Amino acid sequence: MFARRLEATGSRMPALTDFTPETLAAQFTQWGHHPAHAARLLRSFYWSNGDCDLAGLRLGKQLQRRVEEEIPLRQSRILARSRSADGTIKLLVGFDAGGAVESVLMPAYGAQRAAGCVSSQMGCAMGCDFCASTRNGLERNLGGGEIAEQFLHLRAEAQSLGRRLSTLVFMGMGEPLHNLDSVIAAIRLIAAPKLGELGWEQVTVSTVGLVPEMDRLADSGLDVRLALSLHAADDATRARLVPLNRRYGVAEVLDATRRYAQRTGTIPTIGYCMLAGINDSDDHARALADRLDGLRAHVNLIPYNSIGTGISGFPFEAASPRRMQVFLAILRERDVFARVRRTQGEDVNAACGQLRETAVGMAVTPAVGTA
Repeated sequence: MFARRLEATGSRMPALTDFTPETLAAQFTQWGHHPAHAARLLRSFYWSNGDCDLAGLRLGKQLQRRVEEEIPLRQSRILARSRSADGTIKLLVGFDAGGAVESVLMPAYGAQRAAGCVSSQMGCAMGCDFCASTRNGLERNLGGGEIAEQFLHLRAEAQSLGRRLSTLVFMGMGEPLHNLDSVIAAIRLIAAPKLGELGWEQVTVSTVGLVPEMDRLADSGLDVRLALSLHAADDATRARLVPLNRRYGVAEVLDATRRYAQRTGTIPTIGYCMLAGINDSDDHARALADRLDGLRAHVNLIPYNSIGTGISGFPFEAASPRRMQVFLAILRERDVFARVRRTQGEDVNAACGQLRETAVGMAVTPAVGTA
């Protein structure tokens, strides 16, 4: 049952993805039903990608009716779907609480696997000049359940193609650590045994470098992987691209990355978007190698996917393939583990840095009594 119901006050009621096993058990107990039904319901819901059969669960007629009347099973739906020539699929996911975000499914190297990318916010407040997601600022944070439902949509999409969603990155619209509480809540639903079951080590959280939140994520006990969007090794260049660098400089965000790696035992990824004439010189490569000395990390050199002019009005351009190869060679000569990231979904605006609201006029408003 997909319908969104509203309380008399007009505030939305929690959907099933807003519950944990503990909070749903407490709700069932409050209703006078056995709390053990909560784990069974949630397990069936996540294993079926949200399409579980309540009647088949034998919850009892009274509890089944209460769930049907008071807990919507879904709070999102796919509004639009675009498929790239390389097989990348971009979904526009609309929410009953209002608004829409983009989620991406990418074919992995293995024929039976796929990788997913989910959004954590509608828009973004970080103001990175070369990124499309930040153009109109931050509209709102997503709840943990809204993020988890993107995962369910992507996993169902992968299964329809005969693939298994094997990894997930929080690298879509928004800065994940700017909405850390919801991101942690979503990860617990997505990765935990008997729920989404993706596995903690299969989740990567990307950030431009909110240092206190990086430490909080390290202390959460989730031990998911971290990806730092660095993009420059000197403060002047990085501050031009990533305004947050004026608060947390290159040395500080890399120190936080080192702490994260030490506390979690994971190997971080360093994202470096290659921009012609901005951060792609030999000196930039040597400076990056210097900064990473002693840090065991994977460097992804990212081909820039043009969004036109940035927020500042500057028309960023991609570094040439030859320049990227020279940059890569310098890093490898310095024993930095680096590669050029494969670009996917560029023809449907699903590539890195391109995610943005693409369906003008398709804003989602709370729906009452609609399927």
